[in-house]
Amino acid sequence: MKFATIATHHATSQPALVIEDRVHTLPFPDMYAVIAAGTTEAASKASRDSLSVDEVKFLSPLKPNTLRDGYAFEQHVMTANKNRGRDVPPEWYEFPVFYFTNPNAVFGHDDEIPYPHYTKAMDYELEVALVIGKGGMNIKAEDAEQHIFGYTIFNDWSARDVQRKEMAVGLGPAKGKDFASAFGPVIVTRDALADRAEGRPGVYDLAMMARVNGVEMSRGNFKDMKWSFGEIIARASDSAMLFPGDVIGSGTVGTGCLLELTKFQGPWLNSGDVVELEIERIGILRNTVGPSGV
Repeated sequence: MKFATIATHHATSQPALVIEDRVHTLPFPDMYAVIAAGTTEAASKASRDSLSVDEVKFLSPLKPNTLRDGYAFEQHVMTANKNRGRDVPPEWYEFPVFYFTNPNAVFGHDDEIPYPHYTKAMDYELEVALVIGKGGMNIKAEDAEQHIFGYTIFNDWSARDVQRKEMAVGLGPAKGKDFASAFGPVIVTRDALADRAEGRPGVYDLAMMARVNGVEMSRGNFKDMKWSFGEIIARASDSAMLFPGDVIGSGTVGTGCLLELTKFQGPWLNSGDVVELEIERIGILRNTVGPSGV
């Protein structure tokens, strides 16, 4: 199943079930209520009337309760560290790392992304994110999938020049990341991806691509995660409670950002650039970069 949060002429924010090119509204106040109801009950309450996908605006599927981002793709980790003139820290191979970022600076499909005045090196990051559906603490990796409501596309927008300075201090990223995170256009539930499961919890064989102004820049695969989402959930929930609506990103897929592709030299994104992230079975998340220096 595919769930979304949409805006229509009648509602500024409405959960919906997406079936092919039709959108069926749901009688719930938000995506949190859909998660609480469960996919079967939610689907049973879908409106018999439907709208074309062209008649609605896809918002971010939900506002995350908390937002963690991982660092799970080895190719990206190796290349990014090489471009910074260093080796991969041996600790990266010991456990899956993640950082907390801003759950309030959230954007959806076709939203304009602000270009912060403090950067001249704006970048996209091609990621997949999971949405927690069932809370828990000390979750085992092999049990993690039952805690996942579904998956969505995640663009972890970055200010690379600021990020580089912050991380040189040994803390961060912070301002290099917290101005924008985009999600959407839908959340795809686990059952809809079951035939592409890779045998590790929370990993699927799905192609991932990024385009800037229609030109393909990045290509990878969800299955290339070195650390599975099951392992990331196990790490995140160790002595800490995860709650429904928490969102966890995968980290950038190999080749999935300009930093990796250009060895930190740019060119970077410019005002007016259209960035499309595509993940097989999930869809296309499209955003336009706003005016520079705002």
